[in-house]
Amino acid sequence: MALQDKLDAFKADFEGGRFPLKPGKEALDTMHRATAELIASGQAQRAKKAGDAAPEFILRDPDGKPVSSRDLLAKGPLVVSFYRGVWCPYCNLELQALQEALPEIAARGASLVAISPQTAPNSRKSERENKLSFPILSDVASGVADAFGIRFALPADLVALYKSFKNDLPTFNDNPAWVLPMPARYVIGRDGIIAYAEVNPDYTQRPDPSELLPVLDRLRAGKAA
Repeated sequence: MALQDKLDAFKADFEGGRFPLKPGKEALDTMHRATAELIASGQAQRAKKAGDAAPEFILRDPDGKPVSSRDLLAKGPLVVSFYRGVWCPYCNLELQALQEALPEIAARGASLVAISPQTAPNSRKSERENKLSFPILSDVASGVADAFGIRFALPADLVALYKSFKNDLPTFNDNPAWVLPMPARYVIGRDGIIAYAEVNPDYTQRPDPSELLPVLDRLRAGKAA
């Protein structure tokens, strides 16, 4: 099943009240309104896009080891997935889909990392529960997300709703600011230039990892030419 089909099925179950956490109409209206406002802001269109130079970063993995984008790019192209956190079921489905695609990504000489504002213990939990063999890097205060242009502040009514859901982002992220990255996926060539960018202010919409493979094929063909 394609990733978006899984996301659509989860959304239908969640909004249909088929989970223990049953959001009412007011809660759903708040979530839909926040998404619509983020779309209308145009921020996604202003984020880093294909053809732009990718911001460099050094972030720590769940074991505290620094991971450098420059070092990864010295080995080959880099796939970067920004996601919201262990508490987000849509993000977990995406991580699982990326794990399934990892052999195809690695076969094309590329590395894969995920980036989240959450703390290292939460990243370890993400890796464990989603059975990941690629690292999740901690982007403290979403500084790297901001460099890519995808960090945004949650509106007050959504903050209140998240608190009622026990989604306490300051605790998850060890940061008092209620900020998140828009879900985004990038392919960065060895030259540091973004070859593929997908940023969506609607967190329920994610591209299938298979979309990355033709991009990586083109990068490999260009290197061989």
